[in-house]
Amino acid sequence: MTGRDGWINVASPPTWRNGARSEGVAIRYRSWGRLAPARDNAVLVCPALTGDRRVDRWWDGLLGPGRALDPTRSFIVSMDVVGGSGGTRSRPALDAVDVRDMVQAQRLLIDALGIDRLERVIGGSLGGMQALEWAVGHPDRVASAVVIAAPARQTAWAAGLNHVQRRAIERHGDLELARMVAMLSYRHWSDLDGRLRPLTLERGAVGGWLNHHGDALRARFDAAAYLRLMRAMDHHDVGRDRNGTAAALAGCRVPTLVVGITSDLLYPPDELHALADGLGRAQLGWLTAAQGHDAFLIEQRALDRLIREFDPCTVRPETEEISA
Repeated sequence: MTGRDGWINVASPPTWRNGARSEGVAIRYRSWGRLAPARDNAVLVCPALTGDRRVDRWWDGLLGPGRALDPTRSFIVSMDVVGGSGGTRSRPALDAVDVRDMVQAQRLLIDALGIDRLERVIGGSLGGMQALEWAVGHPDRVASAVVIAAPARQTAWAAGLNHVQRRAIERHGDLELARMVAMLSYRHWSDLDGRLRPLTLERGAVGGWLNHHGDALRARFDAAAYLRLMRAMDHHDVGRDRNGTAAALAGCRVPTLVVGITSDLLYPPDELHALADGLGRAQLGWLTAAQGHDAFLIEQRALDRLIREFDPCTVRPETEEISA
């Protein structure tokens, strides 16, 4: 389902988290559906690490009539994240961003569109970090949230994997190798063992699969942007400047669906349990899948069903678990 692309230019935006000031921000976004007269039906989709505004390309299984992202009833909108490899740009360019900067830029977008309160904010992985930041940091601007495969704060394990990727890029200029490391953390060994042969470079073997993903990212993504976004993930902590993670989560009253993936090696089930248990009003959904972290991009039919069954009005203070 093709959306409508748009540009919004914001002059004199607020100061970024690192203290830098911009002369302006050019925001590139894509939308589906139409705003209701009351402007209360907007759903913001937050992209993952190498995702962008084109939700129809990477989450098409969730986008369409009768699906979780239904343009016949909601105004679906997504934007290229600030600091990323897409069209959104700060003038002058930013050397560093964090998740709160991404949300600040998204707020500039929804303000410019005349939206006071989002019906829902949703995202997976880095996008899930953004969705969580919306719920915790801006509860007056969002009615419900869906946080998929993302923790309350970055883990040492995930930051360590990002550090290896940074070394590959900073020391050797090797974005392809960095992506190969990432892909091994995004999948589960049982998934790879079940469909790929041992390490050779031939088609259908794990070496060829890794080379393909490394080459594909090099062709479409900027290495400097990749470094910026990984650093943003590594600084993610909803409790920073909010009296700690536990206090920040406990004070959040936005009804939130937390989705964990049973085979996720990057953000394992315990992390998602802790997030859901810590939030003031949360439902914990399980995506039962073999592929690992990337299952939120692969098992889209099951994820779509899980999200469609989420009713914010029924979320109680005690965490309830569901699965798909």
